Amino acid sequence: MTGTSEAVTASPDRFLRLPNGARVCYRLDGEAGAPPVLLLGGLGEDLSAWSPHFVDTLVSRGLLVIRMDNRDCGRSTYVTSPPPSVLRQVLARPRHDAYTLADLALDSALLLEHLEVGPAHLVGRSMGGMIAQSIAARYPKSTRSLVSIYSTTGDPRVGRPTASTKLLLASSPPRTRAQAVRAHLRLTAHLAGTRYPADEVAEAVHAVITWDRTAGDGAAGIARQIQAIQASGDRTAELGAVTTPTLVIHGDRDLMVDPSGGHATAIAVAGARLLVVPGMGHHLPDSLADHVIGEIADHIATV
Repeated sequence: MTGTSEAVTASPDRFLRLPNGARVCYRLDGEAGAPPVLLLGGLGEDLSAWSPHFVDTLVSRGLLVIRMDNRDCGRSTYVTSPPPSVLRQVLARPRHDAYTLADLALDSALLLEHLEVGPAHLVGRSMGGMIAQSIAARYPKSTRSLVSIYSTTGDPRVGRPTASTKLLLASSPPRTRAQAVRAHLRLTAHLAGTRYPADEVAEAVHAVITWDRTAGDGAAGIARQIQAIQASGDRTAELGAVTTPTLVIHGDRDLMVDPSGGHATAIAVAGARLLVVPGMGHHLPDSLADHVIGEIADHIATV
């Protein structure tokens, strides 16, 4: 990538083999040379989790949108180590060969280095927020600003899911596309919050796209991503190293990451601004996207 005015809008999946051996699948949308924004999805979310409306609106605001599949989802690398057992996940006892959020942050930083776009605005949601936090803490030269959406610090006392959410997550993994759609609709309806319900048609389409883009064992990948979060432990001290301008967004009806996780994140990062959205759950439908994008754009404009 040369930083010219070449248009890269609506580009297909691209692939990069990183120096650490991992393969990253990514997409670029917008004008090369525009301010870059890296979008990082949550647990099991591939790059298609950011809706076309969300991406197109950011592009219309003059930004270059970079999306990537994290390890163990989408079309990026599926690691070969066995997933942790259910008992290990319940007890939060990762295997010795677990990767961590720091490893996922390095994947992202290496992608940004390859693209030669300079420091990027980081926007991550849920687990993606944790990865973005780690990038900001560990690779400040790659970071221009940080937006952490319904995420947490790793402190086990905050950001905990409700018992009903844990029960849903413990359901048997889908084995067919139809099962994947039903499971996604059930979980999304549970997490969507009270003011911004999920659009069932849009979510069904997204579930099909995700299923078709999953290039490995999705259930094992999610288990290894959960393990990465557990292996990373409490990152509160690490967040104290973040000096980049930071916006923390959290809903007050989040059943996956209790709002205390957002509050703890804002406290841990010096100078961070916390925005609590009434009625928002652990979901970012298009009915909420414009409001969130407006906050992101205003935050970026201050940097």
